[in-house]
Amino acid sequence: MDSFRHLPGPQIVWGPGTIDHVGKLAKELGFKNTLLTADKGLLQTPHVNRARNNLEAAGITVVQYSEFTENPDTRMVERGCSVAKQANIDSIIGIGGGSSMDCAKGINFLITNGPPMEKYWGQDKATNPLLPMIAIPTTAGTGSEAQRFALISDAESHVKMACGDIKAKFRIAILDPELTLSQPNAVTAITGYDAIAHAVETYVTKSRNPISDLYSAEAFRLLSKNYQTVLSAPNDLAARTAMQLGAYYAGVAIENSMLGATHACANPLTQKYGTVHGCAIALLLPTVVRFNAEVANERYNALIPGGAEPLAQLLETYATQGNLPQRLRDIDIEKSDLPLLAKEAEKQWTGKFNPRTLDENMALEIYQCAY
Repeated sequence: MDSFRHLPGPQIVWGPGTIDHVGKLAKELGFKNTLLTADKGLLQTPHVNRARNNLEAAGITVVQYSEFTENPDTRMVERGCSVAKQANIDSIIGIGGGSSMDCAKGINFLITNGPPMEKYWGQDKATNPLLPMIAIPTTAGTGSEAQRFALISDAESHVKMACGDIKAKFRIAILDPELTLSQPNAVTAITGYDAIAHAVETYVTKSRNPISDLYSAEAFRLLSKNYQTVLSAPNDLAARTAMQLGAYYAGVAIENSMLGATHACANPLTQKYGTVHGCAIALLLPTVVRFNAEVANERYNALIPGGAEPLAQLLETYATQGNLPQRLRDIDIEKSDLPLLAKEAEKQWTGKFNPRTLDENMALEIYQCAY
């Protein structure tokens, strides 16, 4: 067995109603004046006020920032940093989906180590310690609460920058499955599919290790068993719990084994066309599984008997159940753009971890097969 390094996730506080522990937990970490990042969609639910009231009851001052979108960009993070500086914060709490947690991490980089955001693109570029953070995910998808990476788009080019640093990990992740009950069905479908993709991709990457395998396999088991249920019975708390844990486990797997060609090919779609990330993933994942079959079929067979083809068909079924697009032509992608998209896909960092080498020609083949 080759040597490897395992990066564990944050301290986990799990269970229905655990959002009400946030004040106590924050106080234990020494929070006094905290920034709460919450995406705008979440403001339509009671979750933000519930967290805020609990924090304030514990004697913690709360400053809220919500001026960011689904794909937070450098300008949004810079504005959040200005708000944080004016408030003289000592900590950050991200509540919501991946955008809230990415924004929290991005602001943390800037307020502790200075702008611009671009200088943190890559790994371990921060020289100063970061502020302590707590994550409260309200979707079951990105697994950002388990990761050290912030995905921030360049405001000009729209290129997604993966900015990672071991110091950017959340100290605590509060996993309260009741919070996921408020997800609209479309969000459940998109984020759930993304989580499934994380489990599938991390299980076959070149950088996987025996511990990441455990997380990937259990994530796939939980997610695949419950995806259809949360779509057809959205108030099923047991299924929601399984999806939330599965998404978290897949996030831990990403920390240790990274992702592959699906994410490398999905990012240019978001950059050029504004395609929602989870939809871009659904468009490409079955094709990438088939693309990897010649080198990873045995691994896929461990997830589902028969290997790549049955797995690809199952993933297509999930996309149908989630009402997600399955062909690039169905979302008005121009066929003439495929070569340009392939050039961009080859540049994506995650492609180098794919079990089958991803170059421009192979990326073009994936796009063409998915068209």
